[in-house]
Amino acid sequence: MAELEHIETQARTRIAEAQDLAALEQLRVEYLGKQGSVSALLKTLGKMTPEERQEQGPKIQGLRQSVTDALAARKSAMEEAALEQRMAAETLDLSLPAPDEARGSVHPVSQVMDEMAEIFADLGFAVATGPEIEDDWYNFTALNMPESHPARAMHDTFYFPDTAPKGGRMLLRTHTSPVQVRTMLADGAPLRIIAPGRVYRSDSDATHTPMFHQIEGLVIDKGIHLGHLKWTLETFLKAYFEREDIVLRLRPSYFPFTEPSVEVDVGYRNEKGRRIVGGNGDDAGHAWMELLGSGMVNPRVLEMGGLDPQEYQGFAWGLGVDRLAMLKYGMDDLRAFFDGDHRWLSHYGFSAFDQPTLSAGVGARA
Repeated sequence: MAELEHIETQARTRIAEAQDLAALEQLRVEYLGKQGSVSALLKTLGKMTPEERQEQGPKIQGLRQSVTDALAARKSAMEEAALEQRMAAETLDLSLPAPDEARGSVHPVSQVMDEMAEIFADLGFAVATGPEIEDDWYNFTALNMPESHPARAMHDTFYFPDTAPKGGRMLLRTHTSPVQVRTMLADGAPLRIIAPGRVYRSDSDATHTPMFHQIEGLVIDKGIHLGHLKWTLETFLKAYFEREDIVLRLRPSYFPFTEPSVEVDVGYRNEKGRRIVGGNGDDAGHAWMELLGSGMVNPRVLEMGGLDPQEYQGFAWGLGVDRLAMLKYGMDDLRAFFDGDHRWLSHYGFSAFDQPTLSAGVGARA
C-alpha cells in the first residue's frame, strides 16, 4: 500500500513539473509503457491468489487511472497554454484588406453584347434570336440572294449534307439576317428588333475568324426613311463609345437585302498605335474607317417576310461585335478572342458586377 502511494505521489509531482510534450511523453512511457512501473504492478496480479488479487487489483487499477488522468490534464494544459501564446503572437490586423481570391471574368464579347442590348433597349428595340443551323432559304433566298450569289459558295459557307425542309441545304448561318425574316413572318409589322449571335464563315486571319459574333438591327414601320437609319446609328455609336463627337459618313454600296444600301464610315485618329473613334474623318490627323453595312430593306425581302412593301418600309444594319470590342477596348488581334488564354482574359475581362447601365455609362472600362 505504501509503495502504491509513493509511486502515485512521485508520478503526479513529475508530471506537474514536465516542461513540454516530449518530457510528458517520456513520463507516460516510464509509468504506463510496456516496461513501465505501473504496468509491472499490473502484471503481478496474475501471480497473486484470488484473495490477494481481489484486494490489490482495485488499488493498482486506481493507480493506473490516476496517472493516466494526470498525464491527460497536464497535456491539455500545455496545449491550451501553447495556443494562447501563439494567439498572442499572431495578432490579426482587421484593418488590412482581405486577401484576393481568384475570380472569373466576363468575356469582352459578352460584355459588349450586353452594352449594345442596353443601348438599343433604351431606344425601344427588343432582342430576337434564331437557330445557328439554318436552311438556305432563310439564310439566302429570303434575303434576295440568288442561286448564283458568291456567298453561297462552299469556300464561304459551311454546309451540312442534310436536306432542308424547303428542299434546299442546311448550313451554319453566315449572318443573323435570317432572324429578321423569321421575326417578320412570326410577328408582322411594325418591328423594332436587334438580332445578336454567333455566325460562321470560312475565313481566318488577324481580323477574321471562322466563327464570330454579329448584331443586326431591323426597323419596319410606315413612313421610315434613310434619315431614321442615320440617326439611330449615330445615337447608338455615341452611347457605345461614350463620345459626342462621333461623325458618320454614308457611302453608296450594294447588298442584295437592302435598296438603297450604304456603307457607314466613322471618323477616327491614331493615338499611340491605337485607333480612337471620334471626330471628323476629313479633319487634320483624322481618317475614315468603314464600320458597318446598312440600308433600306429591299421590297423583295419584305415580301418574303409576309409584308406589303407598298404599306411598310424599313431599314436594317449589321456589324461585328468582336470588331467593336477591339475598337473600344484596344485589342489588336481578333484571334486572341478565341485562343482561351487565361492571361488575355484576365487582362481584358470584366467583372461580373460591372453590368452596363446608361446612367453609369455602358462601358465598364472605357
